Amino acid sequence: MEKMPKWADVALIPLINLAIAFALSALVIWAIGEDPWKAVKMMVSGALGSTYGWGYTLYYATNFLFTGLAVAVAFQASLFNIGGEGQAVLGGLGVALVCLFIPFPHWSVALVFALAGGALFGALWALIPAWLQARRGSHIVITTIMFNFIAASLLNYILVNLLRPAGSMDPASGPFPETTNLPTFHDMLAPLGIAFSKSAPVNISLIIGLVLAVAVYFLLWRTRLGYEIRAFGKSQDASTYAGISVTRITIVAMMISGAIAGMMSINNTMGESERLILNSVEGAGFIGIAVALMGRNHPFGVALAALLFGFLYQGGGELALWTKIPRELITVIQALVILFTGALDNMVRDPLERAFIRRAKRRKQQQQQQPEQGAAG
Repeated sequence: MEKMPKWADVALIPLINLAIAFALSALVIWAIGEDPWKAVKMMVSGALGSTYGWGYTLYYATNFLFTGLAVAVAFQASLFNIGGEGQAVLGGLGVALVCLFIPFPHWSVALVFALAGGALFGALWALIPAWLQARRGSHIVITTIMFNFIAASLLNYILVNLLRPAGSMDPASGPFPETTNLPTFHDMLAPLGIAFSKSAPVNISLIIGLVLAVAVYFLLWRTRLGYEIRAFGKSQDASTYAGISVTRITIVAMMISGAIAGMMSINNTMGESERLILNSVEGAGFIGIAVALMGRNHPFGVALAALLFGFLYQGGGELALWTKIPRELITVIQALVILFTGALDNMVRDPLERAFIRRAKRRKQQQQQQPEQGAAG
């Protein structure tokens, strides 16, 4: 049976969807009286034109990489985890407790324990909706959405009543010890003689995220557990018939997803703020859904999509600062990207797939006709 090439599905369709989304965004910018080409140049310059811009672009991309991978793992098991925001919030609490109450001699040791703390808190927060889905039939979308609000309220209570330093009015913990401060790209590149903005927040968390993306790939496509997760996502009935436990896969996949989302907090809590603050996740859990959709739930695609959304975040901030274009327009662009890579994906996929199939059939017919013509000659 003829079908569309894999490269077209992975690369060409997302690129066409992006082109449509950006074209419509340009029309919106033009409609509000701004020059679309000037806006594009300013976004590129602000996000990629300096080490300062790159630093913030990669910082945002790191957050989206973690949450995108978290959503992608759950998607592979056909579980729509919309709770990445709450899982990252509670992951931040796990990171903060480790950094505040355990003395560390060096940041490298602190990083290992902080990763474990963030992963543990994120996984436990995902465990409850997973158990409710597997054992009680509660819909994972509804429960994970609700748990986002519970996580935010719980963190607010803990910060105000338990972790806030005496005399402080700011709903935040005290600063972490210096031995837990993660090295930024400026710190890592300076010994090599490479100049990088000192004020840019991108740090070693980006490298951790890329390593995690490779680990997720090997988990999903090179291990028995990964095969079971993907088989469960393709057909629950068939996987159950094959002996795969619905309860186990649901809980395991969601806990892995929650753990990855929780680990995101090493970037914003331990790496950038160096303390636990309210609203530090800044919607990265929800952006992760778009990142996973655009990346086709594949770690490599998620990494590229995270970079794109990091560019949009930083470039959008520059637009809001130097033009009359409101920052909310970036939300519109993100919505258009989500719309065309998700809900309207078949609008591009179906005609493109038919075109590739027709081309393959014509080529096959020509190959069959050549031997017949040679025999006739």
